[in-house]
Amino acid sequence: MAKRIGMEIALAAAEAAALCNPDVVAAYPITPNTHIPEHLSDIVADGRIDAEFICVESEHSALSACCGASATGARTFTATSSQGLLFMGEVMPIVSAMRLPVVMAIGNRALSAPINIWNDHSDIMSQRDMGWISLFAADGQEVIDMIIQAFKIAEHREVMLPLNINLDGFQLTHVVEPMFLPDQKEVDEFLPVYEPYAALHPDNVVSMGTLGAPDIFNEAMKAKDEALINSKKIILQVWKEWEEKFGRMYEPIEAHKTEGAEVVLLTMGSMGDTAEVAIDELRKRKIPAGLLRLKLWRPFPSEELRKAVKGAKVLAVMDRAISFGGATGPLGAEVRSSLYGESDCPAIVNSIIGLGGRDVTVGDFIQIVETAAQAEKVKPERGYEIYGVRGS
Repeated sequence: MAKRIGMEIALAAAEAAALCNPDVVAAYPITPNTHIPEHLSDIVADGRIDAEFICVESEHSALSACCGASATGARTFTATSSQGLLFMGEVMPIVSAMRLPVVMAIGNRALSAPINIWNDHSDIMSQRDMGWISLFAADGQEVIDMIIQAFKIAEHREVMLPLNINLDGFQLTHVVEPMFLPDQKEVDEFLPVYEPYAALHPDNVVSMGTLGAPDIFNEAMKAKDEALINSKKIILQVWKEWEEKFGRMYEPIEAHKTEGAEVVLLTMGSMGDTAEVAIDELRKRKIPAGLLRLKLWRPFPSEELRKAVKGAKVLAVMDRAISFGGATGPLGAEVRSSLYGESDCPAIVNSIIGLGGRDVTVGDFIQIVETAAQAEKVKPERGYEIYGVRGS
């Protein structure tokens, strides 16, 4: 039976991964993710799980080791952040193209320079098109749940794709929260033993990751795209199974007080908790505002988004990353694309917030909503605003 724990979320992430009995863990330390593989190495060294922990010389090697291990049929796990994720970038599309269900936790952190170890989403946004399923957790409980769910989703025979779970650096990784940690029996009942579709073995020779000439490359990319799009069906199925077993519901987009809302905020990650307090305060003032929290980043839940914003006059999209030189932030661009051509599409405003760990308070979200409410009357000069820039 699940037990209630008070624990640093990074350590809880490691405990959740251990409950899934990975065969291979390969990782290289980088702030603020380090506590995840560090704690996993202790778990392996203490003999709590029968796994190979590979101490590598870089993040590139970490994901390369996971790639090779997964190709042999091993259940694999890794974790990283920021520049470390970028260093993995060369290997990430190879893992997805080879349809290897590697699971990765990402303690999201700003990209340098200037050097910054605090949170934003610029690391994962720079790797968004690598063909991985991508989830965003809002708190420690979601981190635990999503890591366990991740193996069942990624390893499903109709999916066979890598998956990353994003948890905000420091704002989640280093925070102690009360959470429920399932016991081993519950996880074993939920997560089946991994049976790979194909595996490298000298007794049964197969080829993986071979040359793709121009006459087949379009088709290979189409197949990869369709696999990622179609994974949503299994994601929803696994989330439903999770709710039935553990009582906690997961949806691609979670709504809070959106009934009758004229202005709706859209967030990803831990900022949603702060935004929720702001929405509650605005509702007390009789201001019709609501909140949407995006949990599923890839494949993007366009259909759910279109339903969620019906009736709203303004949709205020919160990005924690800049698409330098672009017309809008990464999430803002996805939202505009998904809602393009909708007859009742709300006005869309895009705020870039919380870069490099900059605090965004309840008062800030209230101000963002109040400003967004004017969007129907006053068209913004640009497609996005970097909120709270001093001296501007």
